[in-house]
Amino acid sequence: MNEILSKYCPRIDFDSYEDFYRNYQCIVPDNFNFAYDVTDEWARIKPDKLALVWTNDAAEMKSYTFGDMKRLSDKAANALLALGIKKGDVVMLILKQRPEVWVMLNALMKIGAICIPGTYQLTQKDIVYRCNIAEVKLLVSVDDPELVANISAARAQCPGLKKIALVGTQIPEGFIDMGAEIEKAPDAFVRPTGAAGTVTKDNMLIYFSSGTTGMPKMVLHNYSLPLGHIVTAKYWQCVEDDKIHLTQTDSGWAKFAWGKIYGQWICGAAIGAYDTEKFTPQGILDALGRIRPTTFCAPATIFRFLIKEDLSGYDFSYIKHSSVAGEPLSPEVYYKLKELTGLEIREGFGQSETSVMAATFKWLPVRPGSMGKPSPLFGLNLLDENEQPCDDGIVGNISITNGGDKPPPGLFTGYWKDEEITRNCWYDGTYHTGDMAWHDGDGYYWFIGRNDDVIKCSGYRIGPFEVESALMEHPSVLECAVTAAPDPNRGQVVKATVVLARGFTAIEELKRELQNHVKRVTAPYKYPRIVEFVEDLPKTISGKIQRNVIRKQDGSETPAQ
Repeated sequence: MNEILSKYCPRIDFDSYEDFYRNYQCIVPDNFNFAYDVTDEWARIKPDKLALVWTNDAAEMKSYTFGDMKRLSDKAANALLALGIKKGDVVMLILKQRPEVWVMLNALMKIGAICIPGTYQLTQKDIVYRCNIAEVKLLVSVDDPELVANISAARAQCPGLKKIALVGTQIPEGFIDMGAEIEKAPDAFVRPTGAAGTVTKDNMLIYFSSGTTGMPKMVLHNYSLPLGHIVTAKYWQCVEDDKIHLTQTDSGWAKFAWGKIYGQWICGAAIGAYDTEKFTPQGILDALGRIRPTTFCAPATIFRFLIKEDLSGYDFSYIKHSSVAGEPLSPEVYYKLKELTGLEIREGFGQSETSVMAATFKWLPVRPGSMGKPSPLFGLNLLDENEQPCDDGIVGNISITNGGDKPPPGLFTGYWKDEEITRNCWYDGTYHTGDMAWHDGDGYYWFIGRNDDVIKCSGYRIGPFEVESALMEHPSVLECAVTAAPDPNRGQVVKATVVLARGFTAIEELKRELQNHVKRVTAPYKYPRIVEFVEDLPKTISGKIQRNVIRKQDGSETPAQ
């Protein structure tokens, strides 16, 4: 029996998806704090239980128990207090996948400070924007020379940033050695009570949205977020007690909350961490072989690259369950990966604002290209322009309809310091995600795209994902983005921007071949009238394709109506 999971879920096992959807419950105490109630509780019950297995590009390996995590996070909490950080202060972490990420996240929760995770790809401009708008008091990063240079350049433009600390062995003058501060700090920390303590409704974590349009928004979560990720970890990723789960993502992204700490530790799984400087297919393959996770989750980009590799010499039998989120996985990639590895990839859907909203949960047969069926937490629905539920086959706005007086765990509390944007998407007790989908007669949801990505051509509404999926079936296509391009007669036409796989040349004959291929595998009116070959696609620093950048270059920024 899982002593911790059973505290929050009166019933853990279900006979079917229907049983799960109707009867799943999550108890949310008024004073839940993940650091004390999960990390420290495991340390009390089973101090030697494995919590983290870490590796890097140099094939170094480290492991940590929950006893280690309690001791280190207690010391880090004392170190933060000594640096003047208190409850409600905002601290930014740019720590890649160093073990200190897990230590610092728990320490910040223990003292009630608000954490802003940041990716190591942040530029000077990004750092200045985040520090100033969020009023960051302390920034903790790694001793990476390029990152340190960006932070140093940003420092003078961030008057509220009081202190900067680094972890590592090369600490420049003027920076605090966070490792040394933790080492010298007392190793006993008592949970604060009264005004210094935390309650579940307190602010805990802010993710900056990936910013596919406009400036990134601050997605604010309270202490209930970890409990929302029980569904993510237990019933979609299917993590197992005392087994290792690996989600490949940088610590600066919400996928880290989805797959590298909260739900996994509640369920008793250990976290696998591959701390890489730059993604390569060979690197992730080697890391998987060293960590040997029982369950594995990755963004679609990783799977798209893996199917182009020679996988014949690899044994993936240690992976019992695999999943994908972040972007839809095209059916072609799904089938090819299953052919090459035997892995059946189960898709999940959600946002930085939520835990998993829909997924191909463990009871459901996979329908490649579908994101599965709704989570029991959110009362998911598709709403048309009149706020009415959509019938089968009709595209609507994916919406959470039980976000009223008592929002479910895992749902954000709003966009911090921006009530107007919050009101524009969250009104009448309903959160409108801005993502478009349709559902079939069996209740499976099928992603179309962001509402401003949908293409209107000669009266047809065309979702980019369905055309991209068709293109990905062709062996020449490594990656692609489908967007609207302006046309004097049709208003808009479909454009495909394509990155070619190795061994293929950008010639006119290949353009025509791709156009004819799309006509054969999907409705002919959806074929791309324009095909452009490029070396790279524009992406956010989270790796998501920025179709709006392509539209802007083409002079077609107006979203479809």
